[in-house]
Amino acid sequence: MQTWDRMAHRSALRLGPLLLLSLCASSTPVSLLRRLGEHLGQIQDSSSPSLSLGPGAVAIPKQGWLEQPLDPFNASDTRSFLQRYWVNDQHWTSQRGPVFLHLGGESSLRSGSVLRGHPTALAPAWGALVIGLEHRFYGLSVPAGGLDVAQLRFLSSRHALADVASARLALARLFNVSASSPWICFGGSYAGSLAAWARLKFPHLIFASVASSAPVRATLDFSEYNEVVSRSLTRTALGGSPECRAAASAAFAEVERRLHAGGATRSALRAELGACSPLDRAEDQAELLGALQALVGGAVQYDAQAGVPLSVRGLCGLLLEGRSNRSRSAPYHGLRRAVQVVMHSLGQRCLSFSRAETVAQLKVTDSQVSGVGDRQWLYQTCTEFGFYITCEGPRCPFSQVPALPSQLELCEQVFGLSASSVVQAVAQTNSYYGGQTPGATQVLFINGDTDPWHVLSITQASGPLESALLIPSASHCMDMAPDRPSDSPSLRLGRQSIFQQLQTWLRLAEESQVRSRA
Repeated sequence: MQTWDRMAHRSALRLGPLLLLSLCASSTPVSLLRRLGEHLGQIQDSSSPSLSLGPGAVAIPKQGWLEQPLDPFNASDTRSFLQRYWVNDQHWTSQRGPVFLHLGGESSLRSGSVLRGHPTALAPAWGALVIGLEHRFYGLSVPAGGLDVAQLRFLSSRHALADVASARLALARLFNVSASSPWICFGGSYAGSLAAWARLKFPHLIFASVASSAPVRATLDFSEYNEVVSRSLTRTALGGSPECRAAASAAFAEVERRLHAGGATRSALRAELGACSPLDRAEDQAELLGALQALVGGAVQYDAQAGVPLSVRGLCGLLLEGRSNRSRSAPYHGLRRAVQVVMHSLGQRCLSFSRAETVAQLKVTDSQVSGVGDRQWLYQTCTEFGFYITCEGPRCPFSQVPALPSQLELCEQVFGLSASSVVQAVAQTNSYYGGQTPGATQVLFINGDTDPWHVLSITQASGPLESALLIPSASHCMDMAPDRPSDSPSLRLGRQSIFQQLQTWLRLAEESQVRSRA
């Protein structure tokens, strides 16, 4: 099952351009929220140099490959693909020690996943082996044959969990890990859900899981996202205020007024807000408004994280900068400056593209030119999760477009999947995993109350074996990031709680090991 050297080298040569494009494809239509996540990940990875243990020692981390079945649910299908993993054994002190398995999600899993932040920062205390496992169809773990719909049938959370189980067994053999060693899964965001579900579905293989910002409830219409964003813009602890929320609402109203004005006003708007296509069509106007919503949402979702272009405090400062002159257009100009800050930080030429360009890019099936995994993730939203962020409720301060029907239409345009099939898929996902009542034991769910995704996770413990931690003023997956001097007291306390929960679990594992040897 494990493959090394020549096969790994061939895979790296074949798939290498994909990584290059994921870092450099700033001229293609890409979800702004996904781009922000990639940007923050790259910054964290660039500050995580490989470690060396001295002359002649092998550099850390080590990269390896596992040969996995393309269809783990069909024994007669012999096709396979190479799945990348990273290993950091710097702190591993005993073959009986724990293994911290960091699961990758809907993007490339970098070497930094086993170098800094959780779970690596926790490894020295228990002499743990740290392994990062990249998700199938993302990063360099893309099967040969492209990304057409026939191939994407093998992309789902269920396939990913089968990979986790298979990798868990293979890696234990490869590194000669004791059969009594506890394996603990870690993951953030979608990968956090995978970590929880790995414990739920394979409790004999996974001893416990730490699930950060894990949206375990699939939902078609994710209107709650912008409700959290709206509340966050008013929170003084984040640098927000009711005036900031009102300014954001006024800025979006001004954008819509200028769009409807047409002519030179609309043309000027296009240039000022970084729309790379004409805005004459309603669907292209919706693309711009969706990108602007993502910009504001991103400031909340990734608030105060290292490398984030705009925090809530920074965004509110821009939106309120010209309030003294009471001009109707002052918030609009603040939003325009926010666009410039984000585009410059991400190295993007455009904030939005035409709907036709977006659809055309998402239809590309060549994995080496398909961007940063947008086609793959869209497929998973269409076939499993939904997660379509809308703003149609009365409490949402932004534009009501793009509406849910236009987002569902992407599934039809790109994959030929009807809206009714998406509705059914979301229901099936919740039925299979249990939504926000999965019933898994020895899982710690961690969320920040600033993160809009926390409403789809578990924030209150349902029993003694399912723990939950809600960190005040923390954003998406913030607990997994490396420690910083600027970390809030509540974040530091949250990380202490994670440590204590691991301590409890590993004490149970140690007692079990002692009993088994007696």
